[in-house]
Amino acid sequence: MTLLDIFRQTLETTLPVFAMVFIGLGLRRVGWINGEFVNTASALVFKATLPTLVFLSIIRADLETALNFHLLGFFLAATLASFALVWGWAAWRVPRADRGVYAQGAFRGNCGIVGLALAASLYGDYGLSAGGILLGLVIISYNALSVTVLLAYQPGKSASWRRILKDIARNPLIISVILAIPFAWWEVSFPTWIMTSGDYFASLTLPLALLCIGATVSLSAIRSDSRVAISSSLMKMVTLPALCTGAAWLSGFRDAELGLMFLFFASPTAAASFVMVKALGGNDRLAANIIALTTLMASITITLGVFLLRSQGVI
Repeated sequence: MTLLDIFRQTLETTLPVFAMVFIGLGLRRVGWINGEFVNTASALVFKATLPTLVFLSIIRADLETALNFHLLGFFLAATLASFALVWGWAAWRVPRADRGVYAQGAFRGNCGIVGLALAASLYGDYGLSAGGILLGLVIISYNALSVTVLLAYQPGKSASWRRILKDIARNPLIISVILAIPFAWWEVSFPTWIMTSGDYFASLTLPLALLCIGATVSLSAIRSDSRVAISSSLMKMVTLPALCTGAAWLSGFRDAELGLMFLFFASPTAAASFVMVKALGGNDRLAANIIALTTLMASITITLGVFLLRSQGVI
């Protein structure tokens, strides 16, 4: 297979995902969808369709393949190392008031939508099931680390760890993973009509979610951006994916395992980071700028990353 063939296959994998993001951006600009639609659709995805998609993917999975503790352990270690690196860099190079926002933006990826959509496009059912299980770990670690670094630089604000842990425990995605694993383990089957109806409902997830991501990107915010936002975005989209994926390769990961981790490492900054910054009184404009920049950069950096890994025959 030539490099041109590999590049064409890579575009066939990544372009449909990012095309939906840019369609969402265009629909918002022409007024066909608005903020109310985005809020309603995002809530529907988060509370219902995405948990359904994850649940169905896991119960169809071969848990011996999808439930990979070696992969989960490495991803957690890489997340902690990335967090320490970006916090250290922020403490050295970023003004104190913006360090928490910078660090969160640089390590907290949108794995639940962009990462999962790309994993499904690249690896089908394995990408959805293994990615769904990995999401449980992502949600817990990202939330805990984000609160830690934001509170460290927001002395006038406080957050209840009890409430945070309660919110994590009630997270629909975590609940769907926990519920699905016993069904998959014992190979419990559902009537065909239930599975078909569930598939119809779950199929709404990725198009709706990607449209909403595009609709929330603010080009005017990017035009007023600062050096701090650009630095955080480059750390998120270039430096950390390269370092973490390289470490995974050196640790012996190959093929779908390596590809899945790259897609999660390389996902743009999660929209939830803006909500948390705003709640804790941080620089919400900086948070919005990082989200917008990384989302636009992702179409290039992820495509190039997948192409390079495929051309080397490691995924």
